Amino acid sequence: MPHDEIIPILDFGSQYAQLIARRVREKGVYSELVRPDIPFADLKKLNPKGLILSGGPSSVYEPNAPRCDPKIFDLAVPILGICYGMQLGAQILGGQVKPAKAREYGRAKLHISSTDPLVRGLPEDTTVWMSHGDQVHELPADFIPLATTPNCPYAAARHKSRPFYGVQFHPEVTHTPRGEQIFQNFLYEICHCAGSWTMENFIDQTVRRVREQVGNAKVICGLSGGVDSSVVAALLHKAIADQLVCIFVDNGLLRKNEKELVETTFRDHFHINLRTNDASSQFLAALKGVTDPQQKRKIIGREFIEAFKREATSIQGAQFLAQGTLYPDVIESGHGYAGTAANIKLHHNVGGLPAELGFELVEPLRELFKDEVRRVGAVLGLPENIVWRHPFPGPGLAVRILGDITPERLRVLRDADEIVLEELVANHLYRKTAQVFAVLLPIATVGVMGDARSYDSVIAIRAVESQDFMTADWARIPFDVLAIMSNRIINEVRGINRVVYDISSKPPATIEWE
Repeated sequence: MPHDEIIPILDFGSQYAQLIARRVREKGVYSELVRPDIPFADLKKLNPKGLILSGGPSSVYEPNAPRCDPKIFDLAVPILGICYGMQLGAQILGGQVKPAKAREYGRAKLHISSTDPLVRGLPEDTTVWMSHGDQVHELPADFIPLATTPNCPYAAARHKSRPFYGVQFHPEVTHTPRGEQIFQNFLYEICHCAGSWTMENFIDQTVRRVREQVGNAKVICGLSGGVDSSVVAALLHKAIADQLVCIFVDNGLLRKNEKELVETTFRDHFHINLRTNDASSQFLAALKGVTDPQQKRKIIGREFIEAFKREATSIQGAQFLAQGTLYPDVIESGHGYAGTAANIKLHHNVGGLPAELGFELVEPLRELFKDEVRRVGAVLGLPENIVWRHPFPGPGLAVRILGDITPERLRVLRDADEIVLEELVANHLYRKTAQVFAVLLPIATVGVMGDARSYDSVIAIRAVESQDFMTADWARIPFDVLAIMSNRIINEVRGINRVVYDISSKPPATIEWE
């Protein structure tokens, strides 16, 4: 999609590259990750308002270190180099980069020594986050130092005549409390951006683009009730109304009252053409006796495709399949820089379907991060309990029931999971956690229920906090809340006599148990 203004980010391998893009977008300016060696002509075609050079793990003086085309410094647009990006820019423009006397990692005290627009509004002394072993050793005469730390004489600098700015620290991380001011200054004081990247504008542009793409044809959307597919459905309904047909496959592995929630929201509230396919008996029959997690996933994927195909092929005039691909999927699956992605990671709901059905893909969310998807959902009027919904795995409760999947074990897990979520919401913890759920373990333990000895199942509660789900820490849910959850599960769910709490972080553990 063409954008009025764009800030490309040349990604030199920084673990924070996506975070830089998100910080820029939070300021109302569209940003996109591009390859560090993007050809000058391709970069010029984007008509950027400015460029950002990310950090990275390499040393600029190594023979195979990633580099950019030096001609980008002749583009006459402002460039902000962060860490490695600063070192590379300084080196190309005549500076010398060497290993620092003391490697800086962690918080450092930054002293501002200039009134330059890049550091305007920052206190004279502030805290920043450092993560580097190299630094600019000699600043060329063409550069002006802007800030220092005790170990880094050129913690921020700018070129006298060219619009190149560099910071040795990481303004994109939360550990740099005034980092957002650096981005604000760069985007508005230096690049003179207008700030047109809003979710309202995105919706208007996407509606126009979808109408152009699909014409009068019908579009099928696999609806799961999760955030991404729900926002896709609401967005497409706004664009093409009755040309959209949503298919909801009930695989028998859903949470309690999941089907009713989806039908009420989309059929009754949005008046979307929704077809529900109850394939629960087929799924459970295929899963009978299967305990291997990977085998479960394969069976569920196969059965889903069969159920979805049966429903989809009965829809006259369907030529397009909508998919909830997000921007991180594009980056991670096909090195999707500057529109060059070849293999887009398929959403679990429609994996393998486009090729089998001969449909063309519609991916209205492929430019968005997850937090932006939620904001779009809110603007479109989706209820809060869907917009802020925790992720739910494609295979559903099958990967939260360790061992054999039976109707009775599904009942036990559904009832326990509902109690966990009820108490989470009641104690105002739902929005403070990233993912919380119950897991049914394949063991029984001895207990005492009333005056009788029991030998019943165990529920584990898993609760994590995470920004991006690449890493996660176990959530410190208050003990009194956990006590209520445990008491209620043991008292109200027949077949459970013990509840345990998972205190593992990711890595080394995964968020889901299977």
